Amino acid sequence: MHVLELVNQWVWGAPLLILLVGTGIWLTCRLGLLQVIRLPLALRLIFKAKNEGEGDVSSFGALATALAATVGTGNIVGVATAIQIGGPGALLWMWIAAFFGMATKYAEGVLAVKFRTMDDKGQVSGGPMYYIERGLGSKFKPLAVFFAISGVLVALFGIGTFPQVNAIVSSTQSSWGVPAIVTAGIMTVVTALVTLGGIKSISQVSTKVVPVMAIIYIVASFVVLITFADQIPHAVALVFEGAFNGAAAGGGFLGATVMMAIRNGVARGVFSNESGLGSAPIAAAAAKTKWPAEQGLVSMTGTFFDTIIICTLTGLTLIVTGVWQGAERGAMMTQAAFDAAIPYGSIILTICLMLFAFTTILGWNYYGERCITYLFGVKSILPYRIVFILLIAFGAFIKLEAIWLLADIVNGLMALPNLIALLGLSGVVVAETHRYLQHMKSQKLG
Repeated sequence: MHVLELVNQWVWGAPLLILLVGTGIWLTCRLGLLQVIRLPLALRLIFKAKNEGEGDVSSFGALATALAATVGTGNIVGVATAIQIGGPGALLWMWIAAFFGMATKYAEGVLAVKFRTMDDKGQVSGGPMYYIERGLGSKFKPLAVFFAISGVLVALFGIGTFPQVNAIVSSTQSSWGVPAIVTAGIMTVVTALVTLGGIKSISQVSTKVVPVMAIIYIVASFVVLITFADQIPHAVALVFEGAFNGAAAGGGFLGATVMMAIRNGVARGVFSNESGLGSAPIAAAAAKTKWPAEQGLVSMTGTFFDTIIICTLTGLTLIVTGVWQGAERGAMMTQAAFDAAIPYGSIILTICLMLFAFTTILGWNYYGERCITYLFGVKSILPYRIVFILLIAFGAFIKLEAIWLLADIVNGLMALPNLIALLGLSGVVVAETHRYLQHMKSQKLG
């Protein structure tokens, strides 16, 4: 355990975080602040993309699948942890990481569609393993294989299963006294029904559940902010002051340095929106579109919704209610913020946590499936799905901190080959962007 903790700290240390944000800064410069200038177009395309060309699901379906995996417990627990350790200033560094992360997510979406292919069942396959091998060249195949192996391990033993299952089981047990075995049984059956249908089934569920869970959480957060409206100016001031001056100790809070604010804000922001990790482009590749840049723009909005909107609302509710200085930790801290303004606020948060965690399971099931298909072909899909479902069944009763740490490490290692590819193929991203914008311009002239 001690060795794994040391390795985890090394993997998620300053070099990787600098590389993640640095790649976003480089792409932002090369694309001319595309995430600002083209954001209105990107938001329109979510519902108005023509969905022409090869693909398995609509552009919105691909985005919903990616958001299903991305919007998870990190938006509730991760933000609370970042502010608890790094102070309110961590929220500003989360915004900065997300701002540059939008350019990274755009590039991932472009390359996913540009270099996607078909598997033996006629289903679209894409993602970093394909744009590494087909974009950078076959000599980089070991890097693509390394990414795919990491993706399977994270899906089966990390983000995709155990943490999410435990989040749901512990929530239902503490809030409603539901036995773990009952929750595990229901989750296993529902997961099997959805995931055995593949990407189309996952996409159909995601397009219905993701907007609902986001709306419930956003409305509840706004109720808290309206209740404590007089504290919002002070909360915003704390965010900016803490980002550059650190935060003073108070209550159960130990006090945070500027370095703690930066590290926790950037790290938790990246964990939450997954920009640069290489997971979201696997879903983006399935979109029905003939323009890589079009899906890149739609994918980019995922980081905007995840961090700029949902994480911001979580952070502000924690600060305006003052619970960030209390003794609560993680989800309990966010629960205390909801309870401070909403009757049965903890129940609403439990429902949100359950939905967030369940959709993350669905999204990561698909990511792992595409990774194992790249490694072993379509014959490996059914065995993979069976193993995944069994892990969901047993996940409620497993307390394997070592496996979680290992998955955390592999999750970080996923980012390395992906970031190398993004930097190496940035010229392709720029060229595809110009091609799409010229097309848009000619349509307007026409």
